Amino acid sequence: MGMTAVEKVLARKTGRASVRPGEVVYPDPDFIMIHDGLVRGAKRELDGLGIDRLAAPGKVVMVTDHEVIYGSARAAEFGAVNRAAAKAWRVGRFFDVGRGGHGHLFPMESGMLLPGMFYFDNDRHATNAGAIGAFGFRVGAEISRVLATGTNWVTVPKTLKVALAGRLGPQVYARDVGFYIARLLRSGALDFDMDYRVIEFTGDLEALGLSERTALCNSPTELGAYGVYFPPSPAILAFAGERASQPFTPVYPDPDAVYEAEATVALGRIEPQVVLPGGIETAVDVSEAAGERIDHAFLGACGSGMYEDLATAAGFLKGREVAPGVRLFVAPGTERTMKRMASDGLLDVFVEAGAILLPAGCGPCNDAVVGPLHSGEVSISTASNSNAGRFGSKQARLFLGSPATVAASAVAGVITDPRGLAPEGKGAH
Repeated sequence: MGMTAVEKVLARKTGRASVRPGEVVYPDPDFIMIHDGLVRGAKRELDGLGIDRLAAPGKVVMVTDHEVIYGSARAAEFGAVNRAAAKAWRVGRFFDVGRGGHGHLFPMESGMLLPGMFYFDNDRHATNAGAIGAFGFRVGAEISRVLATGTNWVTVPKTLKVALAGRLGPQVYARDVGFYIARLLRSGALDFDMDYRVIEFTGDLEALGLSERTALCNSPTELGAYGVYFPPSPAILAFAGERASQPFTPVYPDPDAVYEAEATVALGRIEPQVVLPGGIETAVDVSEAAGERIDHAFLGACGSGMYEDLATAAGFLKGREVAPGVRLFVAPGTERTMKRMASDGLLDVFVEAGAILLPAGCGPCNDAVVGPLHSGEVSISTASNSNAGRFGSKQARLFLGSPATVAASAVAGVITDPRGLAPEGKGAH
């Protein structure tokens, strides 16, 4: 009996010939990531236990991405605590403000995260690792245990297989596909139990680049998925190979792998989607939300913060301006993306359109530490979810869309079908 891709990754990292769903294993990670918001708590916990040395400090990756701009004395204090902890723990790789960007994006761009790898992360959007053919496992507050011991117990998850069939229509993007899948789950058309499962994508994948795979790895997290996996294409392997500083071995599922359930999603049927307030399972065709007035828009976050995402948005903003009364915030996912945008003129497009540029990182998606909403205001964004209070006031209304839909809406001042506004710049298709 064969194994799914994630089962093969876990077997490799535990030195076993095979693993099966439900088994408890202790993988040896390629690295361990902790984001800025949990460092203080982990340090206090380990100090309280008398643990002042990490099991594998060379494997630890500490990232400042959630609160990049210190908008309060509390934030500045947290930053100081994080820098002190990195020094005391002798962290091997510390990416402070301005050094990397979003921890769910820059490791793929830089060659730190490669096909076949496994790592522990405190944050649930470690699911993004599946875009490059790796597996990131979220442990939450138990990251302190991983820091202290070098590993943690993992129950091998069951895997769901989703075949993508056909091609997307004009101005329909991978982010729309993720929202559409959430819609199928809500309606029961896709009869999956997502809790602590891995989604493995198959089918017509060759046209999906890294940014599109990242977008599709991001949304299932909000539905309970613990992992998402794309078998790496030749293009993905070439991308990783150009950046890798060490050998890597990609992982593919066995032909006789066993899946809990399987389904096919017809890409050609999908229209641009808009997520209504309350969670991504509320997704509808853009026509059902079109015309809703907006006060706020945001481009970025771990699902849509890569260069290609922002280039797509810039295509709708080039030669146009953000509508009066609308605040458009743009947060590139990584420092590399920021530099690339500066060198090829994309930053100028956003500035000339009247957007507000933020440093690389989470931006407003981190509980609106920047760019919050006032009571009664309306936002459309590429954030990870549309739950009440995500952007500040619980009385604000949050919508989600693809980068194209968000950019088109920012120009129009109302939620807008991007198919009705011809893109002019890079990223148009």
